Amino acid sequence: MDKSEKKKLQKEYKEKQKQAFYDSLPMSKELFQQLFDFLDEKLASDNPCSHNLSLTTGFLSNNNIPIESVISFLEEHGGYCDCEVLYNVEENFRDDAIF
Repeated sequence: MDKSEKKKLQKEYKEKQKQAFYDSLPMSKELFQQLFDFLDEKLASDNPCSHNLSLTTGFLSNNNIPIESVISFLEEHGGYCDCEVLYNVEENFRDDAIF
């Protein structure tokens, strides 16, 4: 296998992994982005993280989003508190995320 074939296979694998991640989302990518923006704003305004998911659950509740499935997803991806949702989960939504 030559170098270009190997790169092509790596790219295809990465795209499949990314698609599998998006297919596993318990809510839309747009709602996740709104959650990340909300947390970023709340945690940036001199409110330190309480090391729980109180802001996240508040956002989900206010938007009538099923809390348990989203929390389970977040925890699977390293989001055990509000700041970890930003630090660990949000990076999976970047275009250059490594899966």
